Amino acid sequence: MSRFKQIAVFILLVALAGALGACSRAGGSGSKDTAVAATVNGREISLREVDSILNQQAKTQQSDIAQMSPLELSAGRLQVLDGLIKQEVLFQRAEKESLLPKDEEVTQKLAELKQSSGMTEEQYQQRLRETGQTEQELRDNTRKQLAINNLLDRVGSKIGTPSEKEVADFYNNNHDYYVSGRGVGLAAIIVDPADNGLPNDVKGEAEAKNKIDIIYQRLKSGAEFTTVAREQSEDPQSAQSGGDIGFASEDDLKKNGFPPDLIAKFFGPMQTGDITPPFKDSKGRWDIFKLTNKHLQVENLTLDNPEVRKDITDRINDQRKKLMQAALVEVAMNEAKVENKLAQDMMNNPNSLSSLRPAGAPTPTPATGPGPTGLSASPSASPAASASPAATTKPTPKPASNPVAKPMATPAPKPPTQGNSNK
Repeated sequence: MSRFKQIAVFILLVALAGALGACSRAGGSGSKDTAVAATVNGREISLREVDSILNQQAKTQQSDIAQMSPLELSAGRLQVLDGLIKQEVLFQRAEKESLLPKDEEVTQKLAELKQSSGMTEEQYQQRLRETGQTEQELRDNTRKQLAINNLLDRVGSKIGTPSEKEVADFYNNNHDYYVSGRGVGLAAIIVDPADNGLPNDVKGEAEAKNKIDIIYQRLKSGAEFTTVAREQSEDPQSAQSGGDIGFASEDDLKKNGFPPDLIAKFFGPMQTGDITPPFKDSKGRWDIFKLTNKHLQVENLTLDNPEVRKDITDRINDQRKKLMQAALVEVAMNEAKVENKLAQDMMNNPNSLSSLRPAGAPTPTPATGPGPTGLSASPSASPAASASPAATTKPTPKPASNPVAKPMATPAPKPPTQGNSNK
């Protein structure tokens, strides 16, 4: 799944949280219980849904929308609503192209998510109650997610194979990326006992231990690491890339707090593709690492290496897919009839923005001094928690002379695996 798709899916999954209700003042049409934030071809997006997602994003930053200043609340709502509008436009496009999943596909997906979550039936039902979500609402949201995936997959399937010139140009403009230094490539799955407000989050040590054990057994049984990481890892940053946390030298690992015995295993007996048993890190989280690359000597990798060619081809195709998907969103938005009532109300009532409050918030009393400060960061910013001590070791790509050939919005390429000769 591409990162573009992951963003759309993340927005959808966060929407599984319970509704908080609408704003008690301006910011949507109708009463506070029925306020409509926007319509897409006549279909309504409620302000309840907007506030629900905004609150879940705030929780990932250990906060709550009740702590936001009125202006931060307004800015956060606009950004979340923009994502929901695009999501609804894509879903309706999928409907138009007859790409809705069958009932049995939805049932299967829900069963997979439930099983891989590591929750018991009691814990699962409790989580639904906590989020205010019914089984049917969960099913409807899953259907929407799968439909959007189908649409994006159809767009991606139109991408052809890069030409020999494109591959050569990419290599020549990014030659430094294909110098294999001594180090290891790693991917991680993280399970955090803390309450992070994420869709797949577990709470408490017992739930975390049960979840990581189930994940480990799935991996031992042959489950794809990248798939499990995207579905189950509780670190949003690395989960989007299938758990990938980059390529690091031995010194990098030491500086980022990796235990000496684990580093010794990476550079010693572990082979490419091996995974570690679950273990607790210094932050109290449960980790499983996969060794994706292993290089014990410096080597210049060339286009004669099939892994280099595959890496370049994948990256060019990934760029193309992102551009195609971005173009799809623009075309679908142009064809849709969108009415952003939230934005319209803000334009019509600019002086009321300072009094916006989430539903359930008490009516404020006149203050004699400065009011409480809100969040220091943008309330709708995506969480950027570190996946592991090595998450900061991912190298930053150098600018390429040809901007078209340079990787876009992707981590720096990992040196391809070289087989036993480098182990």
